[in-house]
Amino acid sequence: MSGNDEQIGLTIAVLTVSDTRTAENDRSGDALVDNLTAAGHSLHEKRIVPDDVYQLRAVVSEWIADPAVQVILTTGGTGFTGRDSTPEAIRVLLDKEIQGFGELFRQLSHQEVGSSTIQSRCLGGLANRTVVFCLPGSTGACKTAWNGILKEQLDSRHRPCNFANLVIPERGTHAH
Repeated sequence: MSGNDEQIGLTIAVLTVSDTRTAENDRSGDALVDNLTAAGHSLHEKRIVPDDVYQLRAVVSEWIADPAVQVILTTGGTGFTGRDSTPEAIRVLLDKEIQGFGELFRQLSHQEVGSSTIQSRCLGGLANRTVVFCLPGSTGACKTAWNGILKEQLDSRHRPCNFANLVIPERGTHAH
């Protein structure tokens, strides 16, 4: 990171996708909230929805349409088991997909979980000037994504480019 301008905190919504998690045991969603607030961002809202394509799309669509929400982080539903359907639900809502996000996440994750990382179908994209990242449901995966990618890419000071400057209204570009 370089540059001497001050960090501009973003407004971030967190969505946990799970048939079993509750507010009391949502460790992954809580880890994302803890990390984003520690980095100087603000939480718009945190919700939990079941692994249902239409409920998931409804919440994410609502946030994409809300000009106050600059970033959406989802956790869960990116695997191959049961009702995992986050990529199918979200991909159609994106204007542009961030191909490198899944690639980089799996590279970082490989160091921790080995070849099991190929079972992660995480993705990222842009929709209506909102950045959307869909992360696996494990707390470890959320921490890997935050520490290895999101912390820098959501920091308006990170150079040579970052996603923060694409969603900050007065910037709307990679650098100012």
